[in-house]
Amino acid sequence: MIRVRDFYQDDFPRIQQIFRQGIATGNATFSTEVKDWDQWDRDYCRDCRLVLEAAGRVMGYAVISPLSTMPAYGGMVEDSLYIDRALWGKGAGNLLLAALVEATEKAGYWTLHARIFPENNASIALHKSHGFRLVGTLERPGQLNGIWRDVVLMERRSKVI
Repeated sequence: MIRVRDFYQDDFPRIQQIFRQGIATGNATFSTEVKDWDQWDRDYCRDCRLVLEAAGRVMGYAVISPLSTMPAYGGMVEDSLYIDRALWGKGAGNLLLAALVEATEKAGYWTLHARIFPENNASIALHKSHGFRLVGTLERPGQLNGIWRDVVLMERRSKVI
């Protein structure tokens, strides 16, 4: 059985493993190292931390981070979603992103952003299927392993807030 539930701190070691898989693809993140608990806990909003569980094992997670400290942007956040490679292409991302959209709207966030490498077609398609639109491409905002990379910027504006 696959289900989405709230994150517990005990889930963190498994989240680190899943994030390592994302790093290994070379198309999921600019990060080259896994954060420790203190840094991870500081970087992501305390609400809307979700995990995807299959057969009692954490197989994915979704979190949000603020876009700005300015009060006017308080309802705008960026999503971060990772699925264990064993569930890639099996609808797990769809289930997790749907739950994240619902959780963020319940929490009062009105806009979700996603920054995705253009080569990550699966993530772009997933986000489009949940109402995200392409805003544009950030040209070479950073380097990964010495190579400048573009990033696609996507956005979903809530229809209920």
